[in-house]
Amino acid sequence: MTMTRRDALAGSLLAATALVGVAPASAAAANSVGSETLPPPTHTAAEAGTASPTPAAEPVCLTDFEPLAQAKMSHLAWEYVNSAAADENTVRWNREAYQKIRIKPRILVGVDQLDTRVTLFGHEHAFPILLAPTAEQELTHPEGELATARGANAAETSFVLSSFSTKSIEDVAAVAKLPFWFQLYAQSDHEFTRHLVERAQAAGAKALCLTVDTPVAGARNREERIHFALPPGLTLPNLSGYKALGADNSGAHRPTGRDIFSKTLDAALSWKDVEWLRSFAKIPLLLKGVLNPDDAERAVQAGVAGLIVSNHGGRNLDTVPATIDALPLVAERVAGRIPVLCDGGIRRGTDVLKALALGANAVLIGRPYVYGLAVGGEAGVAKVLTILQREFQQAMALTGRTKVSEIDKSVIWG
Repeated sequence: MTMTRRDALAGSLLAATALVGVAPASAAAANSVGSETLPPPTHTAAEAGTASPTPAAEPVCLTDFEPLAQAKMSHLAWEYVNSAAADENTVRWNREAYQKIRIKPRILVGVDQLDTRVTLFGHEHAFPILLAPTAEQELTHPEGELATARGANAAETSFVLSSFSTKSIEDVAAVAKLPFWFQLYAQSDHEFTRHLVERAQAAGAKALCLTVDTPVAGARNREERIHFALPPGLTLPNLSGYKALGADNSGAHRPTGRDIFSKTLDAALSWKDVEWLRSFAKIPLLLKGVLNPDDAERAVQAGVAGLIVSNHGGRNLDTVPATIDALPLVAERVAGRIPVLCDGGIRRGTDVLKALALGANAVLIGRPYVYGLAVGGEAGVAKVLTILQREFQQAMALTGRTKVSEIDKSVIWG
């Protein structure tokens, strides 16, 4: 059976922000690679996997969005989004590791019809690509997470909402037309944590992603250099009422400096908290931030529903491995007992293919869609996704895989 994708992206949506030139999510023809007319490449720098030295007039790949976004974002927002831990080795490795993996194609398979669908926790996804949780999106665009949710709708993609979003769970849920997930930082105040989980469930979140790699904040030197603080007018409504922040019920508190982490993270977070969350959570619980195979095994034994192999975009502990290097070991230990997802460094459709080949059931992207948000709001998010989706279709076709289940280690050279 060949997947059909909704006519979700109207041409007027992209034209409104001058983001045109990439075939949008459309009807069944979108899965017929042979019938798709692809735009020619406009320059070579982005094709080589690096950001273009000057903004492209029309972004044709994900790295094209970076200089365009930098031109639109404030210095504070740009530094915050791009900051990583310490010397920022891991964030660089996340991307470089994908570039070192070579692909082994198959020919003469017949790839005129591709099926890109995957099912996660009972819900079908048009592509094995989701939007990872990223905090404080109003720094990037006035509509913040609402624009992201609308862009995700247009590209038929599920969005994972951050605890530290600048739009409330309820407001994002009202916009989201596809299953959305909620990312949780568990606070030391268990009563508040329970309240936050119950809010997410009541709003319709279909999965809960507990971040487990951040009991304390890492050495985020770039954030320290700019004395990061939320600008006036930006709030964190999901933390409204959290007493440790001194927030009132309106969510009007504005964290300054490192307050947002030092006062909300729980350094005592342990496997007991995972058990406690499972005792009342009514939706699947995933652990986000797993790199060690021993932790993966412990998570399976603890009864969690899934894992996200992640190093937090390189933002916490520098010199941990790239996620694509950690993924095969985790996937091997899990051995298909629960879904394994992966984020970090994905910029190409071939990266998605490689992650699936090495054991991921799906991937998540973070910074690339934030750049799209900065460039064109919801249309920018949608275009980032449709470019990546199209490239993934191309990668499938050019390696002779007609459905996601056919993508395995045989795709990897050597």
